[in-house]
Amino acid sequence: MFVTFFHALKRAGLPVTLKEYLTLLEGLEAGVTGRQVEDFYFLSRACLVKDERNLDRFDRVFGEVFKGIAALPDAIEAEIPEEWLRLVSALHLSEEDKRRIEELGGWEKIMETLKKRLEEQKGRHAGGNKWIGTGGTSPFGAYGYNPAGVRIGQKESRHRRAIKVWDKREFKDLDQTVEIGTRNIKVALRRLRSFARSGAAEELDLSGTIRGTAEKGYLDIRMVPERHNAVKVLMFFDVGGSMDWHIKGAEELFSAARTEFKHLEYFYFHNCLYENVWKSNARRRTELISTWDLLHTYPADYKVIFIGDAAMSPYEVTHVGGAVEHMNPEPGALWLRRVAETWRHCVWLNPTAERHWGYTPSIAMIRDIMEGRMYPLTLEGLDGAMGELMR
Repeated sequence: MFVTFFHALKRAGLPVTLKEYLTLLEGLEAGVTGRQVEDFYFLSRACLVKDERNLDRFDRVFGEVFKGIAALPDAIEAEIPEEWLRLVSALHLSEEDKRRIEELGGWEKIMETLKKRLEEQKGRHAGGNKWIGTGGTSPFGAYGYNPAGVRIGQKESRHRRAIKVWDKREFKDLDQTVEIGTRNIKVALRRLRSFARSGAAEELDLSGTIRGTAEKGYLDIRMVPERHNAVKVLMFFDVGGSMDWHIKGAEELFSAARTEFKHLEYFYFHNCLYENVWKSNARRRTELISTWDLLHTYPADYKVIFIGDAAMSPYEVTHVGGAVEHMNPEPGALWLRRVAETWRHCVWLNPTAERHWGYTPSIAMIRDIMEGRMYPLTLEGLDGAMGELMR
């Protein structure tokens, strides 16, 4: 059954791996969950789903494999009036009464009978044993009892006896335009990876130890440096002004990046990049860092990420002295071009919804300077930006 589940997920296009499947089996063997289907569902989802966008597909595969959703060879299509399924009174049966109620006669018989009922029934029924209705012993309807029936229109399970829940299920794609949380950001940032081992040998090299022991005939413990993400990242955060509306998203991105990247440097600027940046907003007047120094300090293999809404006066981009807070000796556009020429892998993340970009001329100007490499700060946008940086 579990192997069938694994192959069904693969066929559905979910990126599940053998290692994740073995982790699931280890969890089951260790007894980390109870024996209920719901417990297994949450364990398998935690082990096998790495991206929230795959949750809906996972749910459908899980339902098909474990009979939560049954596929009909000939689908029954009909509109059942809400009035037929409205709860008026609940049915109360003793255990002896329940034992006297018999099944209609298997899946095929139940489905065949349901088709006939849909063709014949003309009005609401309640408390009966034949028609689609409520509060009775009919195999079809809601809020009644039958040892094997089709539940229609009922809010939730009561006796856990239905062989099929026949209600229209509405599925929605996960919204890729919502502001992203720290966990989602981490998932997206993991595309920006290049692993390497450096530093002190502090981690057990299991394969090397096994190989060395086999060759020498005695225990030969070998150690290797810790494996880490070797990608080096420079992040430039726009702060103040209109960016105050986007503080939460910027903080979540910053927090996730600090976790994911061992080699990370960050700096602040306001509106557009000029001759100076800073590390501390409390001391930005007294402890400025020359942008020229950055250009000559960090090598070309760094990945550069700007985070800002790019909303400002066009003069801040194009003119000497156009900066809102100081008299800049060179236009911001010149500095952005210098960055793009120094670090080939460079993107701009914009927390403003992409549908609003056309209302702000400065956004179009900066997007042109970045040669189109501006992405919205959404799941889809961040995923695209990480792909661009890894080219």
